Formats: sequence, C-alpha cells, structure tokens
Amino acid sequence: MFVSAKLKLIVSIVFLSCFILSPAYAKMMSISGEKVQLRSGPGTKYSSKWQYGDGFPLKVITRKGNWVKVKDFENDTGWVFNKLLTRKPHMIVKANKGKKKRVNIRSGPGTKYKPVGRAYYGVVFETLAQEKGWAKVKHESGLTGWIKRSLLWGY
Repeated sequence: MFVSAKLKLIVSIVFLSCFILSPAYAKMMSISGEKVQLRSGPGTKYSSKWQYGDGFPLKVITRKGNWVKVKDFENDTGWVFNKLLTRKPHMIVKANKGKKKRVNIRSGPGTKYKPVGRAYYGVVFETLAQEKGWAKVKHESGLTGWIKRSLLWGY
C-alpha cells in the first residue's frame, strides 16, 4: 500500500511539473525583422493591432499552424507569423513608463560601476549575459553595458 501511494505521488508530481513547467508556457521569442505586424487573429486577414521592430521580446502563449499567439511587456496579446520570430534573446526597458526619467546602462554589473549610457522606457536591447540580478545588453547602436534586471522585461 505504501509503494502504491508513493508511486501515485511521484506520477502526480511528474504530471504537474510537465504541465506547469512546459516550455510552451514560458517560452520567449523576439521579432526578426522591421515593421512586423501583431494581428488580432492567426492570419493576414485579421487586423493589425501593433507593429514591432527587430528584437522586440515576446512571450509565447500558444500556436496555431504557422502563427504564434504572443504577449508583450505591456500585456498586449496578438498573433505573429512564426517565421518572423527568433529565439535570439532580447530585453526591453520596462521602468519609468510615462516619465522622462531614464535607466542607467553601466560598465559592469552593479551600482558601483560608472554609467556608460542611459535608456528610456521601451528601448530594446540584445541580451548578452545575466549575472547577479544584472543583464549585459547591447543596443543596435553598438552601446554595450549592464542594466539592473528588475528594470527590464524579456530574456
């Protein structure tokens, strides 16, 4: 009887782990291209809700054929054609919405390092590394540095 109860517990844990930790639920992707349409449904016949630029990070919700339902950092959802997405990691500044305040981009992973630049809300960066609550990022301009991870959204 003990073995049977233990086996049921193990099977339950494995099942829940597969369901909760499934890559489809936590998968992140980024836009590959310029002026990529976020559509209201899975096809070109659906209206465009937003337009994203290269590297814009998105969270995958589900798939339907060649279309991927995604969510952005502002919780807007819609559909993007699969071939316009990449697994190359990117992040976007989520701090200071509606403010003129910028976040510091530092020369190293910590506040003791000097700022090498600043970025406004909504600026997209390629993710190079992550370390101790900081992300090493690169802007399309070539500027490379570290931003506190809590100020960013993406992967």
